[in-house]
Amino acid sequence: MPSFDIVSKIQMHEVDNALQQAQKEIAQRYDFKGSKATIEFKRAEAMLLLVADNDFQMRALFDVVQSKLIKRGVSVKNLDIGEIKQAGGDTVRREIKLKTALDSDTAKKVAAAIKDAKLKKVQAAIQGDQVRVTSPSRDELQTAIALLRSQDFGVELKFGNYR
Repeated sequence: MPSFDIVSKIQMHEVDNALQQAQKEIAQRYDFKGSKATIEFKRAEAMLLLVADNDFQMRALFDVVQSKLIKRGVSVKNLDIGEIKQAGGDTVRREIKLKTALDSDTAKKVAAAIKDAKLKKVQAAIQGDQVRVTSPSRDELQTAIALLRSQDFGVELKFGNYR
C-alpha cells in the first residue's frame, strides 16, 4: 500500500556551518568590535546560547544567526526562541532550543488534520517521532501532502519515504 512519512528534522551539520559563518561575520563587524558577543552551540542538548553586551547587540547577533540559518536551509520554525535574560558581567544571554523531532502534540495535530479533511481511505498513524500516512491511492496521498503544506503546525514538516 502506498505511504509516506512526515518528520521534522534539523540537519545539525548545517546548523554548525551556519554558526561558523555567523561567528566569522561577527568577528568582522564594526558594531561588535571589543564586545563579548559569542555564539555557543551545545550539540548534545540541541541548543544555541547567544551572549552579548546589551539588548541592541543581542538583536543584531540574533539577526545574523537567523539569516545564516536561513541561507543554509534550516527552518526558523524549528527554533524555540527564549527570552533575553541578564547574565553576569553586564551581559545578556538568550537560549534558543532546536526542535529536532516531531513532538507528540504536533504529531496528534497532523494526524487530526488528515482525519478532519476526510480524504478517501487515507489513514495517519503516529509512530514515535514521525507520522506514517497510508492510502491505496497515490493521488490521495498527494492531496494529503498539499493539505499539510497549506497549514501551519509550528514546525517545518518534511515528507519522505514516499512509496
